[in-house]
Amino acid sequence: MSTFLQTSFLEKNFYSLFPMLFVTIFLLVLSLFFFIKWFFNNSSVTQKNSPPSPPRLPILGNLHQLSLFPHRSLQNFAQKYGPLMLLYFGKVPVIVVSSADAASKVLKTHDSVCCDRPHRKIFDILFYCSKDVASCGYGEYWKQVRSLSVINLLSNKRVESYRRIREEETAKVMQSIIQQKNTSVNLSEVCSTITNDITCRVVLGKRYREEGGVLPELMLEFGELLIIFFIGDYIPWLSWLGKFNGFYSKAEKVAKHLDEFFDKVIEEHISGSRFDGHVGEDNSDFLDVLLSVQKSNDTGFSLDRTAIKGLLLLPIFMGPESVLFLKVSGSILPGANLGHVCCWN
Repeated sequence: MSTFLQTSFLEKNFYSLFPMLFVTIFLLVLSLFFFIKWFFNNSSVTQKNSPPSPPRLPILGNLHQLSLFPHRSLQNFAQKYGPLMLLYFGKVPVIVVSSADAASKVLKTHDSVCCDRPHRKIFDILFYCSKDVASCGYGEYWKQVRSLSVINLLSNKRVESYRRIREEETAKVMQSIIQQKNTSVNLSEVCSTITNDITCRVVLGKRYREEGGVLPELMLEFGELLIIFFIGDYIPWLSWLGKFNGFYSKAEKVAKHLDEFFDKVIEEHISGSRFDGHVGEDNSDFLDVLLSVQKSNDTGFSLDRTAIKGLLLLPIFMGPESVLFLKVSGSILPGANLGHVCCWN
């Protein structure tokens, strides 16, 4: 009797769970069908006029083929597939250019086709929804802010006007080295310090490294967030990991402190209460120029406070190398319509 009751109970539970089991299996099969269809359709589209590409996995793409030294892996790929090849970092297609001739065609001949960066959520958080020169999309706004930055920060006349700043900071560093003649000197730290001090005085009008300022710490955290490889940028359905591991919350915290710092600096400029090395053409730094442009409103586009903060990011936080590249090439290294473009020679 007991055995009969147990059997009846199991059969009753099985039949009650059967519809749910059927629906689960059906959804899994349907999802697998659409995934396979998407994969083959995506492959057929990209293979029509695409550069040669090594075999890839459905989800990871070619990420698993990159070693701890990606440049060596890319060199090996280039030797096999040529100077122009297509890789997949997760879902994101990446054009890899490994010859000077191909790089010239990408950056000059077909510049208008390759002048957008792939969007990253971290850009919206740290760069005021991509209001800066480096991450904003190609268009009229990018042309205007790039021209504003080059003319008022990197023109020969403007650079020459900041000569006294460079001389003062160089003399200060030399004096510091002389005082440490009996000890070793970390030249990397010295070069970083003088570069940051010159940049801050040129852009913001004074140093913000001293007096217990928060800028050095913000610069360090800002740089660390930008170079972190986040899998959600390449496999979108894993973007939830950014909230789970605290990546986005840390970025939002840094962005909040950065915004408060910029508000304080802008108010100092408006009230005229800043000090320490405010020199330059017509006694104005880059922020003064931006505030003047905002007040005159003669640029043909709206330059609000958010846009001003975004334009201050490139020279301060992206480093002098980015500013130099902006001046030499006349453009920011873009992504391509297919995704990213990676150029090296």
